[in-house]
Amino acid sequence: MTKVPPAKLITGLAIPAVISMLTTMIYNLVDAFFVGRLGTSASAAIGIIMSLQAIFQAAGFMFGHGTGSIIGRKLSEARTEEANRFLTLAIMGGITLGSVMMVVGLAFRTPLVYMLGSTDTIMPYARKYAFYILLSGPAMMSGCILNNVMRYEGKAFYAMIGLVSGGIINMIADPVFMFGLKMGIDGAGLSTAISQYISCFLLLSMFLTGKTITKFSFKGLLKDKKAVITDILLIIKTGIPSLIRQGLGSISTITLNICAGPYGDPAIAGMTIAGRVMLFMGSVMIGVGQGLQPVSAFNYGAKKYKRLRESFRFTWLAGTLLMIIMGTCGWIFSDHIVRIFIEDPDPEMIKQTLVYGTPALKCMCIAVIVQPLSIITNMLFQSVGKSKNAAILATLRSGTCYIPVLLILPCFIGFAGIQAAQMIADMLASLICIPFVIRFMKEIPAEDALTDMDRAYMG
Repeated sequence: MTKVPPAKLITGLAIPAVISMLTTMIYNLVDAFFVGRLGTSASAAIGIIMSLQAIFQAAGFMFGHGTGSIIGRKLSEARTEEANRFLTLAIMGGITLGSVMMVVGLAFRTPLVYMLGSTDTIMPYARKYAFYILLSGPAMMSGCILNNVMRYEGKAFYAMIGLVSGGIINMIADPVFMFGLKMGIDGAGLSTAISQYISCFLLLSMFLTGKTITKFSFKGLLKDKKAVITDILLIIKTGIPSLIRQGLGSISTITLNICAGPYGDPAIAGMTIAGRVMLFMGSVMIGVGQGLQPVSAFNYGAKKYKRLRESFRFTWLAGTLLMIIMGTCGWIFSDHIVRIFIEDPDPEMIKQTLVYGTPALKCMCIAVIVQPLSIITNMLFQSVGKSKNAAILATLRSGTCYIPVLLILPCFIGFAGIQAAQMIADMLASLICIPFVIRFMKEIPAEDALTDMDRAYMG
């Protein structure tokens, strides 16, 4: 973490993370593709339940990023036993919270899907799909925690195996359950639930078979029971930016569905398709940023400030270049991309979905090009333990900037305001991040500090 050149190190960590993120997004797109064969309302239902998935992921990322950041710094100080303690607390907290959310969601499933923005015609599909997403909630949350802890350890390859295996299983099972067993949208939901549990168990096996640095240590919790609450609060404090970022993503999706609802199911379906494609492109940037996180956490803890600066610059430039390539391709082929996910017996429904979805995707292709600075700035502050700054920046893309634009702009330019809202929000978010980055880089020392780890390395 402190000797390999930053570009080589981040690339090595980012590639498995990007593959993991792309696989996750691909099987989400596969879900959208096969469910789209059932009609426009079924396709819109996937968009409705996306926000429910985001709620579970928000809590999982809170525990995962919070614990991973702490563990990264503990390992840089050779405090492995404390790192084991935080791992154990995080997974216990994730399973408990995920189970509670699952039970509450199942008990109030119908009002829940309406609250998420469902219409009467979408509701039957959304209610069925939500059942399986709720069942998979504890596994989804636990998988997020285990995946992020492994990445902060520098074990991105093992994290990739767990996520990619689940994604491949889901892609294979989708058509088998939906069309082979004639389960329809129930098959899509069941396939997703099974893949989430398999992925979670594969990730868990990495910790149980000694492939990771940290291990579960329940004895460590019993040694100092009073510190348990303090440690849990520290995990939450460190991970709160992720909760805010992902949670606002869910709220913004609900707001989007409500805003698009008056325009009919094709509008929700079109925005859902465009949003999923943007998430696919954006997942590359998130994967690149995940390559920076363990490097920045470890080097900040080890007082390697020059490497920290170099790592940030490389990640920003590399991510921006990738997003320019992907955004340009998405813009050029936007109409063809949206059309892939639409199938309806009514040609007019297909036409309307394209009218709503294609311009939205073009705007989102511009959005992904300006995303890198805001994404990696937020990840940097969270990794080095600057929770306050990270929390402020986490509100920007999906909250402080996006929701007001989404609510206000359509009043002046109609549905075009909904289509352009994410693009404008991403531009504003990146501009706001600039002074935060400049101030942080000025505050940290110009030169590296000599630590006990350096002295031990030098013999």
